[in-house]
Amino acid sequence: MELDLSKIKKVFFIGIGGIGISALAKMLKARGMEVFGVNDEEGKTIDSLKEAGVNIIFQKDFKGLPEADLYVYSDAWLYRGPEIIKEAKKTGKMVLSYFEALGELAKDYKVIAISGTHGKTTTTAMVAEIMVDAGLDPTVIVGSFVKKFDSNFRAGKGEYLVVEADEYNRHFLNFKPFIAVVTNIEADHLDCYKDLKDIKNAFTQFISQSKNKVLQKDYKKYLDKVPKLSVPGKHNMMNAAAALAVADILNINIDEAKKSLSEFSGTWRRLEKKGKTKEGTIIYDDYAHHPTEIKASLQALRELFPKGQKKITVLFQPHLYSRTKALFEDFAKSFKDADKVLLLPIYFAREVKDESISSEILALAIKNNGKDAQAFKDFGTAETFVKDLKTGENDVFVTMGAGEAYKVADKVFILA
Repeated sequence: MELDLSKIKKVFFIGIGGIGISALAKMLKARGMEVFGVNDEEGKTIDSLKEAGVNIIFQKDFKGLPEADLYVYSDAWLYRGPEIIKEAKKTGKMVLSYFEALGELAKDYKVIAISGTHGKTTTTAMVAEIMVDAGLDPTVIVGSFVKKFDSNFRAGKGEYLVVEADEYNRHFLNFKPFIAVVTNIEADHLDCYKDLKDIKNAFTQFISQSKNKVLQKDYKKYLDKVPKLSVPGKHNMMNAAAALAVADILNINIDEAKKSLSEFSGTWRRLEKKGKTKEGTIIYDDYAHHPTEIKASLQALRELFPKGQKKITVLFQPHLYSRTKALFEDFAKSFKDADKVLLLPIYFAREVKDESISSEILALAIKNNGKDAQAFKDFGTAETFVKDLKTGENDVFVTMGAGEAYKVADKVFILA
Protein backbone atom coordinates (compact mmCIF):
# COMPACT_ATOMS: atom_id res chain seq x y z
CA MET A 1 0.00 0.00 0.00
CA GLU A 2 1.54 3.28 -1.13
CA LEU A 3 -0.23 6.61 -0.76
CA ASP A 4 0.80 9.12 -3.42
CA LEU A 5 0.02 12.40 -1.68
CA SER A 6 0.64 14.41 -4.84
CA LYS A 7 -2.56 12.92 -6.27
CA ILE A 8 -4.71 13.59 -3.19
CA LYS A 9 -6.71 16.80 -3.37
CA LYS A 10 -9.89 15.95 -1.43
CA VAL A 11 -10.04 13.80 1.73
CA PHE A 12 -13.27 12.69 3.42
CA PHE A 13 -13.05 11.57 7.06
CA ILE A 14 -15.59 9.11 8.49
CA GLY A 15 -15.85 9.84 12.22
CA ILE A 16 -13.84 13.05 11.92
CA GLY A 17 -14.56 14.09 15.53
CA GLY A 18 -12.29 11.48 17.12
CA ILE A 19 -9.40 12.96 19.07
CA GLY A 20 -6.69 11.43 16.87
CA ILE A 21 -8.39 11.48 13.49
CA SER A 22 -9.36 15.15 13.92
CA ALA A 23 -5.66 15.98 14.35
CA LEU A 24 -4.87 14.13 11.12
CA ALA A 25 -7.62 16.13 9.38
CA LYS A 26 -5.93 19.34 10.54
CA MET A 27 -2.59 18.04 9.30
CA LEU A 28 -3.93 17.43 5.79
CA LYS A 29 -5.74 20.76 5.83
CA ALA A 30 -2.44 22.44 6.71
CA ARG A 31 -0.91 20.71 3.66
CA GLY A 32 -3.45 22.47 1.44
CA MET A 33 -5.87 19.61 0.83
CA GLU A 34 -9.66 20.00 0.85
CA VAL A 35 -10.77 18.25 4.03
CA PHE A 36 -14.31 17.42 5.10
CA GLY A 37 -16.05 14.66 7.02
CA VAL A 38 -18.97 13.16 8.88
CA ASN A 39 -19.47 12.93 12.64
CA ASP A 40 -22.27 11.97 15.00
CA GLU A 41 -22.12 14.86 17.47
CA GLU A 42 -20.70 18.26 18.36
CA GLY A 43 -17.72 18.61 20.69
CA LYS A 44 -14.38 20.30 21.32
CA THR A 45 -12.70 18.58 18.39
CA ILE A 46 -15.52 19.57 16.03
CA ASP A 47 -15.31 23.19 17.20
CA SER A 48 -11.58 23.28 16.47
CA LEU A 49 -12.08 21.69 13.04
CA LYS A 50 -14.68 24.30 12.12
CA GLU A 51 -12.27 27.03 13.22
CA ALA A 52 -9.70 25.50 10.84
CA GLY A 53 -12.20 25.76 7.98
CA VAL A 54 -13.17 22.06 7.81
CA ASN A 55 -16.72 21.33 6.61
CA ILE A 56 -18.59 18.87 8.88
CA ILE A 57 -21.67 16.83 7.96
CA PHE A 58 -23.56 15.34 10.91
CA GLN A 59 -24.68 11.75 10.69
CA LYS A 60 -28.37 12.66 11.09
CA ASP A 61 -28.09 14.88 7.98
CA PHE A 62 -25.94 12.47 5.96
CA LYS A 63 -27.53 11.93 2.52
CA GLY A 64 -24.83 10.02 0.72
CA LEU A 65 -21.09 9.68 0.37
CA PRO A 66 -19.42 12.73 -1.24
CA GLU A 67 -16.75 12.26 -3.86
CA ALA A 68 -13.14 12.31 -2.62
CA ASP A 69 -9.68 11.07 -3.59
CA LEU A 70 -9.12 9.40 -0.21
CA TYR A 71 -11.42 8.17 2.55
CA VAL A 72 -10.13 7.85 6.13
CA TYR A 73 -12.19 6.25 8.88
CA SER A 74 -12.12 6.01 12.66
CA ASP A 75 -12.17 2.47 14.08
CA ALA A 76 -15.19 3.41 16.18
CA TRP A 77 -17.15 3.90 12.97
CA LEU A 78 -16.80 0.24 12.10
CA TYR A 79 -19.67 0.09 14.64
CA ARG A 80 -21.18 3.59 14.52
CA GLY A 81 -21.38 3.96 10.75
CA PRO A 82 -20.27 0.74 9.02
CA GLU A 83 -22.54 1.42 6.07
CA ILE A 84 -20.61 4.63 5.27
CA ILE A 85 -17.27 2.78 5.30
CA LYS A 86 -18.75 0.06 3.05
CA GLU A 87 -19.98 2.74 0.67
CA ALA A 88 -16.50 4.29 0.57
CA LYS A 89 -14.93 0.92 -0.29
CA LYS A 90 -17.28 0.57 -3.26
CA THR A 91 -15.90 3.76 -4.86
CA GLY A 92 -12.62 2.17 -5.89
CA LYS A 93 -10.70 5.00 -4.18
CA MET A 94 -8.22 4.34 -1.39
CA VAL A 95 -9.89 3.75 2.00
CA LEU A 96 -7.61 3.76 5.06
CA SER A 97 -8.05 3.61 8.80
CA TYR A 98 -6.78 6.60 10.76
CA PHE A 99 -3.54 4.89 11.75
CA GLU A 100 -2.93 3.47 8.27
CA ALA A 101 -3.23 6.98 6.83
CA LEU A 102 -1.05 8.47 9.56
CA GLY A 103 1.55 5.75 8.99
CA GLU A 104 1.72 6.73 5.32
CA LEU A 105 2.15 10.44 6.10
CA ALA A 106 4.73 9.62 8.76
CA LYS A 107 7.12 8.32 6.07
CA ASP A 108 8.02 11.96 5.32
CA TYR A 109 9.41 12.51 8.85
CA LYS A 110 11.76 11.26 11.51
CA VAL A 111 9.06 9.83 13.76
CA ILE A 112 9.13 9.95 17.55
CA ALA A 113 6.35 7.53 18.51
CA ILE A 114 5.17 7.42 22.12
CA SER A 115 3.46 4.16 23.08
CA GLY A 116 2.44 2.32 26.24
CA THR A 117 -0.65 1.27 28.14
CA HIS A 118 -0.65 4.48 30.19
CA GLY A 119 0.97 7.89 29.96
CA LYS A 120 1.14 8.18 26.16
CA THR A 121 -0.72 11.48 25.88
CA THR A 122 1.12 13.34 28.62
CA THR A 123 4.53 12.02 27.56
CA THR A 124 3.83 12.96 23.92
CA ALA A 125 2.87 16.48 25.00
CA MET A 126 5.96 16.80 27.23
CA VAL A 127 8.30 15.65 24.44
CA ALA A 128 6.61 18.01 21.98
CA GLU A 129 6.96 21.02 24.28
CA ILE A 130 10.63 20.26 25.00
CA MET A 131 11.32 20.05 21.26
CA VAL A 132 9.39 23.25 20.49
CA ASP A 133 11.28 25.11 23.24
CA ALA A 134 14.58 23.74 21.88
CA GLY A 135 13.81 25.16 18.42
CA LEU A 136 13.33 21.82 16.62
CA ASP A 137 9.89 22.91 15.33
CA PRO A 138 8.25 19.44 15.27
CA THR A 139 4.91 18.48 13.76
CA VAL A 140 2.79 16.98 16.56
CA ILE A 141 -0.25 14.71 16.73
CA VAL A 142 -1.47 13.93 20.24
CA GLY A 143 -4.59 12.35 21.71
CA SER A 144 -5.65 15.44 23.64
CA PHE A 145 -5.50 19.23 23.46
CA VAL A 146 -2.12 20.40 24.70
CA LYS A 147 -2.67 23.51 26.78
CA LYS A 148 0.44 25.24 25.45
CA PHE A 149 -0.88 25.31 21.86
CA ASP A 150 -4.57 24.58 22.60
CA SER A 151 -4.79 21.87 19.97
CA ASN A 152 -4.25 18.19 19.32
CA PHE A 153 -2.16 19.14 16.28
CA ARG A 154 0.82 21.38 15.71
CA ALA A 155 2.16 22.08 12.23
CA GLY A 156 5.95 22.23 12.28
CA LYS A 157 8.57 22.88 9.63
CA GLY A 158 11.21 20.64 11.19
CA GLU A 159 12.14 17.07 10.27
CA TYR A 160 10.41 15.44 13.25
CA LEU A 161 6.88 14.12 13.77
CA VAL A 162 5.95 13.50 17.41
CA VAL A 163 3.00 11.16 17.55
CA GLU A 164 0.98 9.25 20.12
CA ALA A 165 1.13 5.62 18.97
CA ASP A 166 -1.79 3.47 20.13
CA GLU A 167 -1.34 -0.27 20.58
CA TYR A 168 -5.05 -0.97 19.99
CA ASN A 169 -5.43 -3.46 17.13
CA ARG A 170 -1.64 -3.18 16.61
CA HIS A 171 -2.06 0.29 15.12
CA PHE A 172 1.41 1.39 16.25
CA LEU A 173 2.96 -1.12 13.86
CA ASN A 174 2.17 1.33 11.06
CA PHE A 175 5.22 3.33 12.22
CA LYS A 176 8.93 2.72 11.77
CA PRO A 177 10.13 5.25 14.35
CA PHE A 178 13.38 7.14 14.65
CA ILE A 179 12.69 6.96 18.39
CA ALA A 180 10.15 4.55 19.94
CA VAL A 181 9.07 5.14 23.52
CA VAL A 182 7.29 2.50 25.62
CA THR A 183 6.04 3.99 28.88
CA ASN A 184 4.70 0.71 30.30
CA ILE A 185 2.90 -2.50 29.26
CA GLU A 186 -0.19 -3.96 30.93
CA ALA A 187 -3.16 -6.09 29.98
CA ASP A 188 -5.63 -3.97 28.02
CA HIS A 189 -7.54 -4.10 24.73
CA LEU A 190 -8.28 -7.76 25.33
CA ASP A 191 -10.98 -7.50 22.68
CA CYS A 192 -8.20 -7.59 20.07
CA TYR A 193 -5.34 -9.28 21.94
CA LYS A 194 -5.44 -12.85 23.26
CA ASP A 195 -3.57 -12.14 26.48
CA LEU A 196 -0.68 -10.16 28.00
CA LYS A 197 1.86 -12.28 26.12
CA ASP A 198 0.20 -11.34 22.84
CA ILE A 199 0.37 -7.66 23.84
CA LYS A 200 4.06 -7.94 24.73
CA ASN A 201 4.76 -9.58 21.36
CA ALA A 202 3.18 -6.59 19.59
CA PHE A 203 5.30 -4.15 21.61
CA THR A 204 8.42 -6.23 20.85
CA GLN A 205 7.67 -5.91 17.13
CA PHE A 206 7.07 -2.16 17.52
CA ILE A 207 10.44 -1.75 19.26
CA SER A 208 12.19 -3.86 16.61
CA GLN A 209 10.96 -1.45 13.91
CA SER A 210 12.61 1.55 15.57
CA LYS A 211 16.12 3.01 15.22
CA ASN A 212 16.31 4.20 18.86
CA LYS A 213 14.24 3.06 21.83
CA VAL A 214 13.30 4.38 25.25
CA LEU A 215 12.04 1.73 27.67
CA GLN A 216 11.14 2.03 31.34
CA LYS A 217 14.49 0.56 32.42
CA ASP A 218 16.25 3.19 30.28
CA TYR A 219 14.50 6.28 31.61
CA LYS A 220 14.41 5.39 35.30
CA LYS A 221 17.92 6.85 35.53
CA TYR A 222 16.44 10.24 34.57
CA LEU A 223 14.00 10.30 37.49
CA ASP A 224 16.37 12.21 39.76
CA LYS A 225 16.72 14.86 37.03
CA VAL A 226 12.98 15.56 36.82
CA PRO A 227 12.28 19.13 38.04
CA LYS A 228 9.34 20.13 40.21
CA LEU A 229 6.26 19.69 38.03
CA SER A 230 3.01 21.60 38.05
CA VAL A 231 1.11 18.38 37.24
CA PRO A 232 0.76 16.09 40.27
CA GLY A 233 1.44 12.38 40.66
CA LYS A 234 4.32 9.92 40.60
CA HIS A 235 3.12 8.74 37.18
CA ASN A 236 3.79 12.20 35.77
CA MET A 237 7.33 12.10 37.14
CA MET A 238 7.82 8.87 35.17
CA ASN A 239 6.35 10.50 32.07
CA ALA A 240 8.75 13.43 32.51
CA ALA A 241 11.70 11.03 32.92
CA ALA A 242 10.79 9.37 29.61
CA ALA A 243 10.64 12.80 27.98
CA LEU A 244 14.11 13.63 29.31
CA ALA A 245 15.43 10.37 27.85
CA VAL A 246 14.09 11.39 24.42
CA ALA A 247 15.64 14.85 24.83
CA ASP A 248 18.99 13.19 25.56
CA ILE A 249 18.84 11.14 22.33
CA LEU A 250 18.06 14.38 20.44
CA ASN A 251 21.04 16.10 22.12
CA ILE A 252 18.82 18.76 23.69
CA ASN A 253 20.49 20.56 26.56
CA ILE A 254 19.33 18.95 29.83
CA ASP A 255 18.76 22.28 31.56
CA GLU A 256 16.63 23.52 28.67
CA ALA A 257 14.60 20.30 28.79
CA LYS A 258 14.13 20.57 32.56
CA LYS A 259 12.99 24.17 32.25
CA SER A 260 10.42 23.15 29.65
CA LEU A 261 9.11 20.37 31.90
CA SER A 262 8.86 22.70 34.88
CA GLU A 263 6.58 24.93 32.80
CA PHE A 264 4.45 22.07 31.44
CA SER A 265 0.80 22.83 32.26
CA GLY A 266 -0.83 19.59 31.15
CA THR A 267 -3.40 18.55 28.58
CA TRP A 268 -7.15 18.50 28.19
CA ARG A 269 -8.89 15.80 30.25
CA ARG A 270 -5.72 14.55 31.98
CA LEU A 271 -6.48 15.38 35.62
CA GLU A 272 -7.57 18.76 34.35
CA LYS A 273 -8.72 21.24 36.96
CA LYS A 274 -11.90 22.75 35.57
CA GLY A 275 -12.39 25.27 38.36
CA LYS A 276 -14.33 25.84 41.55
CA THR A 277 -18.03 26.33 42.26
CA LYS A 278 -19.29 29.31 44.27
CA GLU A 279 -19.80 26.86 47.15
CA GLY A 280 -16.07 26.01 46.99
CA THR A 281 -16.21 22.52 45.44
CA ILE A 282 -13.19 21.87 43.20
CA ILE A 283 -14.05 20.22 39.87
CA TYR A 284 -11.64 17.99 37.94
CA ASP A 285 -11.98 15.96 34.77
CA ASP A 286 -9.80 12.96 33.98
CA TYR A 287 -9.52 10.50 31.10
CA ALA A 288 -8.56 7.51 33.27
CA HIS A 289 -10.35 4.39 32.04
CA HIS A 290 -8.02 1.55 33.13
CA PRO A 291 -7.68 0.44 36.79
CA THR A 292 -4.01 1.47 36.94
CA GLU A 293 -4.86 4.93 35.58
CA ILE A 294 -7.73 5.35 38.05
CA LYS A 295 -5.45 4.50 40.96
CA ALA A 296 -2.69 6.82 39.71
CA SER A 297 -5.09 9.75 39.23
CA LEU A 298 -6.68 9.32 42.64
CA GLN A 299 -3.25 8.99 44.30
CA ALA A 300 -2.24 12.23 42.59
CA LEU A 301 -5.35 13.96 43.92
CA ARG A 302 -4.58 12.67 47.40
CA GLU A 303 -1.15 14.31 47.13
CA LEU A 304 -3.01 17.58 46.69
CA PHE A 305 -5.92 16.82 49.04
CA PRO A 306 -4.97 14.36 51.82
CA LYS A 307 -7.66 12.23 53.45
CA GLY A 308 -9.44 14.16 56.17
CA GLN A 309 -8.95 17.48 54.36
CA LYS A 310 -11.19 16.88 51.33
CA LYS A 311 -13.87 14.39 50.36
CA ILE A 312 -13.37 13.05 46.83
CA THR A 313 -16.43 12.02 44.82
CA VAL A 314 -15.81 10.29 41.48
CA LEU A 315 -18.36 10.07 38.70
CA PHE A 316 -16.94 7.28 36.52
CA GLN A 317 -18.08 5.96 33.18
CA PRO A 318 -16.60 2.53 32.38
CA HIS A 319 -15.23 2.36 28.83
CA LEU A 320 -16.11 -0.77 26.84
CA TYR A 321 -17.91 -3.91 27.96
CA SER A 322 -14.86 -6.02 27.08
CA ARG A 323 -12.45 -3.96 29.20
CA THR A 324 -14.84 -3.79 32.17
CA LYS A 325 -15.33 -7.55 32.03
CA ALA A 326 -11.68 -8.51 31.50
CA LEU A 327 -10.35 -6.23 34.27
CA PHE A 328 -13.40 -6.43 36.54
CA GLU A 329 -11.63 -7.35 39.80
CA ASP A 330 -9.02 -4.64 39.28
CA PHE A 331 -11.72 -2.02 38.61
CA ALA A 332 -13.52 -3.05 41.79
CA LYS A 333 -10.37 -2.35 43.85
CA SER A 334 -9.13 0.78 42.05
CA PHE A 335 -11.15 3.45 43.90
CA LYS A 336 -9.61 3.12 47.37
CA ASP A 337 -8.56 6.79 47.45
CA ALA A 338 -12.09 8.00 46.67
CA ASP A 339 -14.79 8.59 49.28
CA LYS A 340 -17.78 8.10 47.00
CA VAL A 341 -18.06 6.45 43.57
CA LEU A 342 -20.91 7.12 41.15
CA LEU A 343 -21.16 5.07 37.96
CA LEU A 344 -22.67 5.96 34.60
CA PRO A 345 -23.74 3.30 32.08
CA ILE A 346 -20.85 1.65 30.22
CA TYR A 347 -19.64 3.59 27.18
CA PHE A 348 -19.77 1.03 24.38
CA ALA A 349 -17.81 3.01 21.71
CA ARG A 350 -16.91 0.28 19.23
CA GLU A 351 -18.82 -2.69 20.69
CA VAL A 352 -22.26 -4.25 20.75
CA LYS A 353 -24.00 -4.45 24.12
CA ASP A 354 -22.99 -7.28 26.46
CA GLU A 355 -25.78 -8.03 28.95
CA SER A 356 -23.45 -10.05 31.18
CA ILE A 357 -21.69 -6.91 32.47
CA SER A 358 -23.00 -3.54 33.66
CA SER A 359 -22.20 -0.57 35.85
CA GLU A 360 -24.69 -1.93 38.42
CA ILE A 361 -22.66 -5.14 38.70
CA LEU A 362 -19.44 -3.12 39.04
CA ALA A 363 -20.98 -0.83 41.68
CA LEU A 364 -21.83 -3.86 43.81
CA ALA A 365 -18.24 -5.13 43.53
CA ILE A 366 -16.87 -1.70 44.52
CA LYS A 367 -19.21 -1.74 47.53
CA ASN A 368 -17.91 -5.18 48.46
CA ASN A 369 -14.44 -3.62 48.56
CA GLY A 370 -15.60 -1.16 51.20
CA LYS A 371 -16.50 1.89 49.11
CA ASP A 372 -19.71 3.90 48.94
CA ALA A 373 -20.81 3.24 45.35
CA GLN A 374 -23.94 3.36 43.22
CA ALA A 375 -24.82 3.17 39.53
CA PHE A 376 -27.31 5.15 37.45
CA LYS A 377 -29.40 3.86 34.56
CA ASP A 378 -28.82 6.98 32.45
CA PHE A 379 -27.22 10.42 32.38
CA GLY A 380 -30.43 12.22 33.37
CA THR A 381 -30.76 10.25 36.60
CA ALA A 382 -27.10 10.90 37.41
CA GLU A 383 -27.47 14.63 36.77
CA THR A 384 -30.47 14.84 39.10
CA PHE A 385 -28.57 12.98 41.83
CA VAL A 386 -25.45 15.15 41.46
CA LYS A 387 -27.57 18.34 41.57
CA ASP A 388 -28.94 17.21 44.93
CA LEU A 389 -25.50 16.47 46.39
CA LYS A 390 -24.61 18.86 49.20
CA THR A 391 -21.09 19.80 48.17
CA GLY A 392 -18.98 22.63 49.52
CA GLU A 393 -15.44 23.79 50.19
CA ASN A 394 -14.45 20.40 51.64
CA ASP A 395 -15.34 18.56 48.43
CA VAL A 396 -13.55 17.57 45.23
CA PHE A 397 -15.74 16.26 42.40
CA VAL A 398 -14.05 14.31 39.60
CA THR A 399 -15.58 13.17 36.32
CA MET A 400 -13.58 10.22 35.03
CA GLY A 401 -13.45 7.98 31.98
CA ALA A 402 -12.75 7.98 28.24
CA GLY A 403 -16.41 8.55 27.43
CA GLU A 404 -18.73 11.40 28.29
CA ALA A 405 -18.84 11.65 32.10
CA TYR A 406 -17.58 15.24 31.89
CA LYS A 407 -20.89 16.29 30.35
CA VAL A 408 -22.65 15.75 33.69
CA ALA A 409 -20.39 18.24 35.47
CA ASP A 410 -20.73 20.68 32.58
CA LYS A 411 -24.51 20.61 32.99
CA VAL A 412 -24.72 20.56 36.79
CA PHE A 413 -21.95 22.77 38.14
CA ILE A 414 -21.64 26.52 37.67
CA LEU A 415 -18.02 27.50 38.14
CA ALA A 416 -17.26 30.70 40.02
